[in-house]
Amino acid sequence: MGFVGGTWRVLRGQELVGEIIVEDADFPWLRGRFAPGPAFAGVKPLFDRDLELMEEQRWDEWEEVYEEIRKAVRMVAPSGPVAEFLLHVEKGEAWFRWSEEPFDESRVR
Repeated sequence: MGFVGGTWRVLRGQELVGEIIVEDADFPWLRGRFAPGPAFAGVKPLFDRDLELMEEQRWDEWEEVYEEIRKAVRMVAPSGPVAEFLLHVEKGEAWFRWSEEPFDESRVR
């Protein structure tokens, strides 16, 4: 399945957080343009904190914030919902990895 050019949706409940148009696929990561939707403002602080904690390498705190992101949003691939994902959003860009099955507890940042 080709990923480049596909549109992935990020949802909060039924509200659109944003859409990602994949521009690059470097397994296991996909990267693309992020177009924020109406529900993005409600979760933007979580994504900002996610990046801040990663940059500072404060992994225990990062795990907590990322768990909040996972509870707040879900991802939908062009083929349908995904079971698990790791998503980062910065300005007009997003990069993520995903799985049809839940990740194990030793998730990779």
